[in-house]
Amino acid sequence: MGTDKDPAAENALGGFLRARRDQLRPEVTGLPTSGRRRVPGLRREEVATLAGVSTDYYMRLEQGRERHPSQQVLEAVARALRLDDEAVAHLYRVATPTARRTRRAPRVERVAPHLRRLLDTWSDTPAFVLGHALDVLARNRLAGALYAGFTHPDNLLRMTFLDPAAHHFHRDWDRAAESTVATLRKAAGIDPEDPRLRELVGELSMKSADFRVLWARHDVRGKTREAKLFHHAQVGDLELHYEAFTVNSAPTQQLIVYQAEPGSTSADALALLGSLSAGPVPARDTTRSTD
Repeated sequence: MGTDKDPAAENALGGFLRARRDQLRPEVTGLPTSGRRRVPGLRREEVATLAGVSTDYYMRLEQGRERHPSQQVLEAVARALRLDDEAVAHLYRVATPTARRTRRAPRVERVAPHLRRLLDTWSDTPAFVLGHALDVLARNRLAGALYAGFTHPDNLLRMTFLDPAAHHFHRDWDRAAESTVATLRKAAGIDPEDPRLRELVGELSMKSADFRVLWARHDVRGKTREAKLFHHAQVGDLELHYEAFTVNSAPTQQLIVYQAEPGSTSADALALLGSLSAGPVPARDTTRSTD
């Protein structure tokens, strides 16, 4: 997926390798740093040396001309670039893509009724369900109140990069932006031909320069757990911790649950937000269909 052209035309492996070596400082690897350098990170020949392959072979990898790298080569390149576990998994996905399908059955993302009912039972903690492209498929009342300041709270990427409320809501907007893009990049590595992902990357690339910069970095990170710093117009500052759970009945979906530290000012603010938003508001359910 590219930024200013058809996402499917991107050399995913080459883009990932270039981005990773650009961000790896030579002194971290023990390579000499004397003399003038025209690139901020490692040169191609330096990565090749660290990986124990020829410079010509490594160049073919970045240029997309070597389409069947061995497991041993991928392991060596991963070590040379000092990739973490998630980045290594992404490297294998983009280096050995599945055969392109000419047409597939439409995929409809629905939240199961029992999961929506479960969301409604949690009155004191914000919770919502995300689709594979970070579309918000369902949310409970408190999650709706938490994100009430957004104009179109339908997708975490669109909220972060296209909604004016984002910079006021996220007290650390840079971190929030990096995290959402890294999660989307992971999803793109799993299914680069997905129509919804292609549509979303295309829209964000056209409308947000910040997104284009972060997308080009090829950072990869899934949602697991993290502390989030928010500022809510009604209750002020909040520090909430989330856990992400895979929905086994729908493996492309994730259940996100926020909580505040018991006895903290954030817990008090969250309780106040709950009382202000009290009412019979059911979990929002959005159905997504992709071809």
